[in-house]
Amino acid sequence: MGNQLDRITHLNYSELPTGDPSGIEKEELRVGVAYFFSDEEEDLDDRGQSGRFGVRDPSPGEDEGHIVLNEIEFSAFSCQECIFSKIRGNQDLNVYPVQGLLSFCTPGDLVELLFICPSKDHPPPPSPHWAVYVGQGQIIHLHRGEIRKDNLFEVGGECMGRVVSNWYRYRPLTAELVLQNACGHLGLRSEEICWTNSESFAAWCRFGNREFKAGGEVHTGDLQYFLKLHLEENNIHTLRFHSLEELIKEKRRADAGGKLRFIKELSMVERKD
Repeated sequence: MGNQLDRITHLNYSELPTGDPSGIEKEELRVGVAYFFSDEEEDLDDRGQSGRFGVRDPSPGEDEGHIVLNEIEFSAFSCQECIFSKIRGNQDLNVYPVQGLLSFCTPGDLVELLFICPSKDHPPPPSPHWAVYVGQGQIIHLHRGEIRKDNLFEVGGECMGRVVSNWYRYRPLTAELVLQNACGHLGLRSEEICWTNSESFAAWCRFGNREFKAGGEVHTGDLQYFLKLHLEENNIHTLRFHSLEELIKEKRRADAGGKLRFIKELSMVERKD
């Protein structure tokens, strides 16, 4: 990692603060909370804080029509192999209005939707929402406990978005098989669904790895997965997990809370030590 300070925690996933002690993400709507996508993690305090999706000034020469976010960047590893990378410089992390997003999408792509500008009546969703783009402005996604097909403008008209097909480093299936996976599960509801969030479902459609399913891999005594949170240039915090399912849950929880909340939680854990 060069001169970067790589901070490795000794904590297991079970010792980390999570939105729900059971580790299962809630599907139902909660009274008094306006969820935009309700299949995601628990509601978080300080969801409207500027540190979550802060907007930074674009670099000279960057194209107009997009927003550059000040967000946590991630990389993930299985043993020594990089399986996920959301690092500025390696990927285009800019977000675009839905109309502009469509110009980047081809059938079989994965898209991430973000509610950037919350209002009093529409607070931000708990975490980014993932979907499979199937063409002609349509997406298939896990939404409110159901796998459904929707018009991207109808479900994400007030969102910004980006193509995230290359963030996971697994070998992708052909576009035809990605669409077959997505379409083949249309109409499934909560009791029939084996994915705990929209990201896991969309990623499974594209890559086919059973690790994206809830309970899809056998837990052993070894810590197989490592998630690196790139908080600042010289501040990288590493978490360890027994399964990809656990890693994705914590990544999404950190993404939803933003840098400020995660750094605050990290300092609290360190004080307890």
